[in-house]
Amino acid sequence: MIDLSELRAAVRAENGVSRRLFLAYGAALSALPLVGARAEAQARRLVFAADPFSLGVASGDPNDTGVVLWTRLAPKPLDPDGGLPPEAVEVSWEVATDDGMREIVRRGTAVATPQLAHSVHVEVNGLKPDRWYWYRFRAGDATSPVGRTRTAPEPDATPEQLRFAFASCSHWEQGYFTAYEHMAKDDLDVAFHLGDYLYEYEGRDNLVRKHAGPKIRTLADYRVRHAQYKSDPHLQAAHARCPWVVTWDDHEFENNYASDISATAGIDPVEFLEQRANAYQAYYEAMPLRSRSLPRGPHMKLYRTLPFGRLATFQVLDTRQYRTDQPNDDRNSDLNDAALSPKNTILGAEQADWLKSALLRSTGTWNVLAQQVMMGMVGRSRREGEPTRYSMDQWPGYAFERMKLVRFLADRRVPNPVVLTGDIHSNWVNDLRVDDRKPETPVVATEFVGTSITSGGNGSAEVEGLSAMMAANPGVRFHNRQRGYVRCTVTPQSWTSDYRIVEDVKSPGAPVRTLSSFVVEAGKPGAQPA
Repeated sequence: MIDLSELRAAVRAENGVSRRLFLAYGAALSALPLVGARAEAQARRLVFAADPFSLGVASGDPNDTGVVLWTRLAPKPLDPDGGLPPEAVEVSWEVATDDGMREIVRRGTAVATPQLAHSVHVEVNGLKPDRWYWYRFRAGDATSPVGRTRTAPEPDATPEQLRFAFASCSHWEQGYFTAYEHMAKDDLDVAFHLGDYLYEYEGRDNLVRKHAGPKIRTLADYRVRHAQYKSDPHLQAAHARCPWVVTWDDHEFENNYASDISATAGIDPVEFLEQRANAYQAYYEAMPLRSRSLPRGPHMKLYRTLPFGRLATFQVLDTRQYRTDQPNDDRNSDLNDAALSPKNTILGAEQADWLKSALLRSTGTWNVLAQQVMMGMVGRSRREGEPTRYSMDQWPGYAFERMKLVRFLADRRVPNPVVLTGDIHSNWVNDLRVDDRKPETPVVATEFVGTSITSGGNGSAEVEGLSAMMAANPGVRFHNRQRGYVRCTVTPQSWTSDYRIVEDVKSPGAPVRTLSSFVVEAGKPGAQPA
């Protein structure tokens, strides 16, 4: 939420940038229609020149009585306006208990407005808990594909099992989305995407595929890039197979940004926030998110709690929007005073307070942080005798807050904490301590880090210096640099993570295999090979 009193105070100051910032916030705030406002939709039966459901269907953020259903009308997906005139379009929707859509249990209409790129976000309520459902949309003379979704169990229920996958870092140009093809076949209850759903870079030649257009900055740019990614049939299939829970990292907007600070010197701060507003709006338009996440200019609330009965409670975090600037100029550094400063925050005060409160309220057997950057304090030395260096873009750059959070998990005895992470195009299993530099201290939580879908190309099965790195970091239980995703099976007694590997993302149709599996037993922190 924007603090208007602070902005007005800044405007009163003799500072031209502050004045322009206030104007930028005000313009961005008025850019979106109010939630719940009903636009006047086309009453006539539209006839589309091409399939308006070219971007598929999706569902997300399930609870025990409902789910959000998504689509976006775009007969010409790579046009900034999707190939539609600036008119509202009425879209009908149906939810059934069978894949033939014969037993309809909920139906209604929604309005796809040009202000939100003719996207539709239907929040369906009144469904039964812990059930599979099927859904579809209609607009004019067109009918969408049928998607499958499910509701979460009742709050007091303890289901026998939860099967889900998590993924991150899908770069269009660097490979085919074969991992999504295999995810769609895994019969998952839910999927988590932990960021870098797309990349903002300009199109480059001589790669597997090519981005449409230049480096993206405008709202039209971001819309076209999202549409290009959504046009992939394997990504569409994975979305249509089960509900997704999404959060972003940096490339949905700008590489390595921190709050309102660009990683590139000399960027105008007003233009940067205007670009962030464009990126955030396009992200909302393209994702199965509830109206509570509707952006307000350059602000969008993504952190939220998603319980799966008493089996697991997921806290979905945002480690980009509220963080302070990376210390040490965002260069790998030792844990010096800058990295250890209590002034550094990766969550921001409001999100950090919310997280602690949510963890204390949780009734889940497993308490899961679904987030972006690696929490394990993994240090590396270039040469023997040189200082150990850590990534300042990850949690070690915010080491004080990171150790304070893990200490909170330990002191408040939060049951079975597990951290899910993306970002770094490699697989890791990390035992987390309050201070990972002290291996003699107790393990508090386990972190599962998933590799990229395609980012970085095929990666490598061999990691140079792996043994020495693991010896210097006893918390690291596993590390690999191939591509794929992580599939998890959770029961009241145990958590199993399967590291699923696609060895060749540059050729379509590559097989997938489970490279390694790790198990955490309830009540016993730390991962063991399965």
